[in-house]
Amino acid sequence: MSKTAIIIDTDPGQDDAVAILTALGSPQLEVVGISVVAGNVPLELTAKNARIICEWAGRPEVPVYAGCGRPLLRPLVTAEHVHGKTGLDGVPLHEPVMPLQQEHAVDFIIRTLREREAGTVTLCMLGPLTNLAMAIVRAPDIVGRIREIVLMGGAYFEGGNITPSAEFNIYVDPDAAATVLACSASITMLPLDVTHKATASPARIGLLRALPNRAGNLAADILTTLERFDVQRYGADGAPLHDPTVIAYVLQPGLFSGRRVHVAVEQNSELTLGATPVDWWGVTGKPANVNYLTTVDSDGFFRLLADNLSTLP
Repeated sequence: MSKTAIIIDTDPGQDDAVAILTALGSPQLEVVGISVVAGNVPLELTAKNARIICEWAGRPEVPVYAGCGRPLLRPLVTAEHVHGKTGLDGVPLHEPVMPLQQEHAVDFIIRTLREREAGTVTLCMLGPLTNLAMAIVRAPDIVGRIREIVLMGGAYFEGGNITPSAEFNIYVDPDAAATVLACSASITMLPLDVTHKATASPARIGLLRALPNRAGNLAADILTTLERFDVQRYGADGAPLHDPTVIAYVLQPGLFSGRRVHVAVEQNSELTLGATPVDWWGVTGKPANVNYLTTVDSDGFFRLLADNLSTLP
């Protein structure tokens, strides 16, 4: 069976770490490379954390590229209040040995999409969309070569998690998000409306903790740390697990459902900056630009994570 080629664009970040580990553990995926962006923590830390995660997975050959250190037009907003000062609170960290690639992440994305056969590379977007927006602006020809953009971002029915109306990844760089959503590529969006249903209950964390390897226990420790923040905020039975839903959708889209709709991004209002209005009932008449997911088989999702994490050291 041929593998699905993916680029992971990310700002690790605790849930990013679980997503990257899941992808690196999957026999179905070829991780062509990891591009990092400033988001949960500044670029210097996201570049370091991505390499640490690759080394946790025993995959130091996966190239990591540093990208944009700030949003297209705005000052950087980070999320240390969730992920800690390192971005990976709750687990022991080390200095990575594997090198950071010299090529800029935006150049890597453009080069890969041009070199690979058109329609064969899926972009897994786990953070702010700055790197991809820059690539689209600089090289519009790549849009027609993308197999699919699968992104964690946005919110509508659930409200926001960084402001009352905005989800963090979109809020950090709404101008980049607007560029990506308008690009005409095939886009699947995993908003808070679905990720808030993928909660890491004690039993689901236990599924990962029971794996007889380091990766399973690292993932369990990360989710336990996230839980301290999210359970306090949301009163749920566990922390929502956001970014790994992207990898799960690429691996097993049948775990999710939603509908094709038109989604816009608010770029101007101080009150609702980064909001993603979803035309759920088709009232605007605008053509659908997004496959917007709203439901997930949560138990199946965590079984999928466990299956793929189990292949790692």
